[in-house]
Amino acid sequence: MNIDTILFDLDGTLIDTNELITASFEHTFKKHNLSFTKEEIMGFNGPPLLDTFHNIDPERADVLVKTYREHNLAEHDRYVKAFPYAVETIQKLKNSGKKVGIVSTKMAKSVHMGLTLTGLQPLFNTIITYDDVQHAKPHPEPVIKAMKELDADGASTLMVGDNYHDIVAGKNAGVQTAGVSWAHKGRDSLLAYKPTYMLEDMRDLLKITGV
Repeated sequence: MNIDTILFDLDGTLIDTNELITASFEHTFKKHNLSFTKEEIMGFNGPPLLDTFHNIDPERADVLVKTYREHNLAEHDRYVKAFPYAVETIQKLKNSGKKVGIVSTKMAKSVHMGLTLTGLQPLFNTIITYDDVQHAKPHPEPVIKAMKELDADGASTLMVGDNYHDIVAGKNAGVQTAGVSWAHKGRDSLLAYKPTYMLEDMRDLLKITGV
């Protein structure tokens, strides 16, 4: 079936926040006398922040989140940029009549900061953030909510992301899925979850959707 709705994760998929995320974790761990390797920190990228810190230190999870967010918001504009061809590809998809949405595990404030900074903000028909749902990805709720807002059908919807949460959430919601080869954890980490497509370049979406 033709794809007429494309839902995107934001961080690591459309915008490059990897260095910002790593720096924010490093700052938080240093301030609170915790020690993790770069590889371990990479593994923390993806799930909701509170879940990650709750798994690290349940007693101090709220304090760790506060430290992380303060650093992340303060340093945001110094680090963040759109991935190659992200803006022009989404513009072409939208111009062709496709419906496009964001489904992120981040809070609304930082999602809108990233979208505004990179010029992506006006392009989306819906934006679903951590604040809009009871259950974050990999639960299907955020994907289903975005589809409802766009009056989209699962069979003709594609969920695009850089993390296994995106692929699993898409599958759980009954939609097609696409991993991105520029994922911070590497393309093989996504291939293990058997996405419908693997994008080598954002412009691959134009071929997949027939634009």
